[in-house]
Amino acid sequence: MDFIIAKYNYWIYIILMMIGFYAMIVKNNLIKKVVGMNIFQTALILLFISTGVKTGGATVPIVIGDAHGHAIPGTVHAINYVNPLPHVLMLTAIVVMVATLGVALALLIMIFKRYNTFEEDEILEIRRKEAFT
Repeated sequence: MDFIIAKYNYWIYIILMMIGFYAMIVKNNLIKKVVGMNIFQTALILLFISTGVKTGGATVPIVIGDAHGHAIPGTVHAINYVNPLPHVLMLTAIVVMVATLGVALALLIMIFKRYNTFEEDEILEIRRKEAFT
């Protein structure tokens, strides 16, 4: 039980991911699906960023070099530093998330211009009628 309480932030992110996944799968409104996708992506980014956090006074990895630019042995101890890789990867994921949102909104605008609705069932019905005419 202590493990669950100690890692409460992970559980919150997992619940947010499930909410976003639920919205993407169950909802018929395309805007709600895009909002669910955004919630899912944001929760995933927060989850990965929280895995890179270290407690106890950890700082950014700065290597002290000698006159030739080589690291001085014994000055770098990994235990003292935060791993920058999750943070760097999540910056890339944020860019991808914004691009995905932009493309999704552009597609929604085009869908609304053509079908005058965001409801998936109505769009499928209109497409069925168009196929038979």
